[in-house]
Amino acid sequence: MDVLVNVERMAYSPDAIAHLPNGKAVFVEGGAPGDTAYIEVVEDKKTFARARITSIEEASELRVAPHSPIDLLCGTAPWQHLAYKAQLDAKRANVVDALVRTGKLDAARAEDLVAQPVACKREWGYRNKLELACEFSENGQFEVGFHKEGSGEFVPAESSLLAHKQIQKVPKALRGAIRYAQGHQDLGIYRIGVRHSLATGDLEVALWTSPGAFPRGLFAKTLASACKATGIIRVLAEPGKARKIKGVEVLDGRGKWRERVGEVEFATQAPAFFQVNTAQAARLVELVRQGLGDVDGAYIADLYAGGGTFSVPLAIAGAEVVAVEAAGPSVRDLRRNAEINGVEIEVVGGDAARELEMLGELDALVVDPPRAGLSESIIGDIAAAEPARVAYVSCNPSTWARDVARLEAHGYKLMAATPVDLFPQTYHTEIVSFFQPA
Repeated sequence: MDVLVNVERMAYSPDAIAHLPNGKAVFVEGGAPGDTAYIEVVEDKKTFARARITSIEEASELRVAPHSPIDLLCGTAPWQHLAYKAQLDAKRANVVDALVRTGKLDAARAEDLVAQPVACKREWGYRNKLELACEFSENGQFEVGFHKEGSGEFVPAESSLLAHKQIQKVPKALRGAIRYAQGHQDLGIYRIGVRHSLATGDLEVALWTSPGAFPRGLFAKTLASACKATGIIRVLAEPGKARKIKGVEVLDGRGKWRERVGEVEFATQAPAFFQVNTAQAARLVELVRQGLGDVDGAYIADLYAGGGTFSVPLAIAGAEVVAVEAAGPSVRDLRRNAEINGVEIEVVGGDAARELEMLGELDALVVDPPRAGLSESIIGDIAAAEPARVAYVSCNPSTWARDVARLEAHGYKLMAATPVDLFPQTYHTEIVSFFQPA
């Protein structure tokens, strides 16, 4: 039976939140704050429910017409029915809520600490990278598309309007080229990464395949012709979450994807990570630089340093930087990017939690961990290193808020937090925050 509800706010998920007549929270797919809607409960758990809208009695003023049907179908742009200002407001509210619920901060203090989000000038067409899933259809045709968040369902797709205009049609071109090149064989291609730079024009295609024989020459020629790629890479790894890299082959072209963040040059080789929104990555760097103040001559550690997104600009600004990174491909990129930009960086290839205690006392510390946040053991090591300032960049408000509580328990007080919108039309947000000794 359909139930009438008032939609209250956006969750830190694709869905909105309402409450059933019995008070239970319900996550409403496609809801917008201010909707009065009839919903059908599709999943009823002990503490919450999930529902879909069957009809809208009164639409929220925050609603706009969806812009990209394919991204709506794939789940790659689940907030596109919200006006952009409403998306930003919801993202800030989720960061504040995480500080209160998970970080256990006073609500008034949390409101005061979290700045207005840094908006993205491009609400669409901002992604420099597409991650495509690959499967064979029931009739044996090779398909590319996306795995829908939550269900993991594979959705074939020829495009995404979230990507740079220059690569929006690349999925369709690659699908046709791969069908031609592999014929009826299954060559173990299960993932494709496509990266493009507006600054340099580079377009890299990375094929993730199982190890084994592969028609390198045919694929290089066919794919280069189909999408005018400047580099075609094969990443050898077995499918699965672990994806242990067993090898990387340059099939054609440069072998390095070149990008520019602000005035800083970077060269990255698949499968190394690089921020998918270059313009907003520059804002992250700018915020970190501003928040750390004058770094000329300062001894700074950059943990989870990747290819040097923060390390290189800090070194250019005169800091003595030691960068710690565990992933081998990123370590190689980091050394190369320091050389490209003419700076000296001490690069340590290892686990951040293990290496930090070996670095001694620091003037400042930058941490940009994965979604899981900081390990509990590293919090004490941060306090022992006694940096005068800690910049914490996070892509997950929940684990960040947990770490805020841990850092404050070890004597480091949260001073400011700024959400930066790297992912318009989605619920994801980055946070740049600063701590100093209490």
